[in-house]
Amino acid sequence: MTTHLVHLQFVAGGPAVTGEWADGATARRTWRDWVGLYGSDEKVVIQLAEGADGGERLLMAWERGHAVAASSGGPAATEGSALSGWWRPLQMAYDGTELRHLAS
Repeated sequence: MTTHLVHLQFVAGGPAVTGEWADGATARRTWRDWVGLYGSDEKVVIQLAEGADGGERLLMAWERGHAVAASSGGPAATEGSALSGWWRPLQMAYDGTELRHLAS
């Protein structure tokens, strides 16, 4: 069964607050809400992932004050795996109520 996870770290590599849902829409909404609440701090890392078969596949992340996404077709991220080189920047804007993707 696929689960949808949101991880919040106030410092990269630090302890995480994690939520887990069966419904992906709830997890995406929580990720967006946590970005609105905590994303202005440059040290905060907020990740949205799908979990299955003991591993996680990173879908979206908020790092250093902006949104980044996992590249398509990349390997599933497992606990302790290195994610360097896995990111591509996204142009996102948060107006206090909604996180929007900005067209390039």
